[in-house]
Amino acid sequence: MKKQRESQCTQKTISLLSPLGKIQVSGCENGVHTIQILMDVAPAERSSRAPLSRVVNDSPAETSPELQRCVEWLQAYFSEPRTTGSLPLPAFHHPALQGDSFSGRVLQTLLRRVKCGETVSYKRLAEMAGNPRAARAVGGAMRRNPVPLLVPCHRVISSSGQSGAYMSGKGNHLKQWLLAHESEGQTNA
Repeated sequence: MKKQRESQCTQKTISLLSPLGKIQVSGCENGVHTIQILMDVAPAERSSRAPLSRVVNDSPAETSPELQRCVEWLQAYFSEPRTTGSLPLPAFHHPALQGDSFSGRVLQTLLRRVKCGETVSYKRLAEMAGNPRAARAVGGAMRRNPVPLLVPCHRVISSSGQSGAYMSGKGNHLKQWLLAHESEGQTNA
């Protein structure tokens, strides 16, 4: 039933240039389906002077209000991360974020309870989501997060304080950049 509901959507995609590289946001009139970080900027080329975020293929007549809300949220995040706490999030329209699966509870808990500039361990997030023995399952939920940045899986770290893998280990430099970006926002506040 969930697959059928999603397949009835007419999805649109918007691309943004950001300090992380190109980001593609896909969704329909009901909400955001996915956010993909394409990693097309080498770590050495990434700097705080990089463009904050700009839309590269926007056609407003075809953009749903939820996609537009997502773009505005991402632009605010790259400009001043602490301001996002007061902005409305777009609706999500992805099966992983609906229903009552453990992964869904983990993602919703992370979204609601771990704020900008904060981190949480996989173990602690498992406890917060109601299953203290499920730290590995939390890692699986982070890997399957369809909307990174909005649901901030980059804020989940190992109990030892090490950052842990991001984007299956290919995006560890992005995780470090995101955490530093948020902590810079803390000191400027």
